[in-house]
Formats: sequence, structure tokens, C-alpha cells
Amino acid sequence: MAGSLIKIDEEIVTSAVASVTLTGIDSTYDVYMVKLNNVQCDTDNQSIRIRVTESGTANSTANYDGADKRLYSDIAFQNGSYTNSTNIFFSESLGTGTGEAFNSILYCFNANNSSEYTFLTYENSNFYQGATLRGRQGGGVFTSASTVDGLQFYMGSGNIDGGTFTLYGLKK
Repeated sequence: MAGSLIKIDEEIVTSAVASVTLTGIDSTYDVYMVKLNNVQCDTDNQSIRIRVTESGTANSTANYDGADKRLYSDIAFQNGSYTNSTNIFFSESLGTGTGEAFNSILYCFNANNSSEYTFLTYENSNFYQGATLRGRQGGGVFTSASTVDGLQFYMGSGNIDGGTFTLYGLKK
């Protein structure tokens, strides 16, 4: 895969922000990859959420569906799903404790095709309260055929306190 990823946008968070938006999705690539590294929050027990952007503005309509497998080191695995949400809910709860951080790789398909839905797949892991390992593997869809030009990440409550968010295009 060396040389197949082209960096398009990167945001490095070093102090609290309400959201991070990665831009630069266009018709150049069919598939985009996003890497989240060492993401931290300033409010305990919060989850990271995603919205697509259209013309640079996050879409908060109830047009997001998703499903995933929730992987826990302390309890039995679970399945999760939702429809008609105002975001893609793709992380386990994060906290403010030492070592609590979130990492993820996600792929975005059909984003710049105005006649198709935008799909995301993801795999992630994080330390949950009490340094318990948790993760998810799944996907989400923005159920509106539109031209998506970016992705917005934000916490359910509070701020993103740190981390690196990087958008890549995958060479055709």
C-alpha cells in the first residue's frame, strides 16, 4: 500500500475544541481513509460522533443509520444498530482518566457522488473507564444522495481535548 495513500488534510488538536472537520473530499478519489490517533476528551463518559459536510457545513438531519459489533475485554460482545439518527455514533465512551484515548481507521465510499449514499466502515479501539479495552467494528450510511465534501468529528458532550485527525485519498 506504500504510495497508495495521499494525505489531503490533517488537524492536530492540542487544546479543547468543540469539533474537528476534515475537508478536501472531491471526485479525485473513489475511496477516502481517515486515521484518528490518540483522541482524548475533556468530559468523562463521552462518545465520538461523525457527521458529513456538504458545501463545508455539517449535516445534522436524521439521515444516518449504522450497525456494529462492540468488542469488550470485560463483558460479552454486543451488537448495536440504529436508524434515523442525527450522526454516526461510532465509539465507545471515553473518559478523562490517565491512558484513556481513542484510535480508529475508517473508510469513506461514494462521498462525492451526488446520486449515491455515502458509506463509512470503521475499526477502532480505546481504553474505557478503569483502563478497560473496548472497540467497535462496523459501518454507517448517510441516507441522502448528495455531494459530501468532508467529515466532522465531535463529542456527545464536551470537547475534543487532543489527538490527530488525518484524511487520505486512496489512489485509483
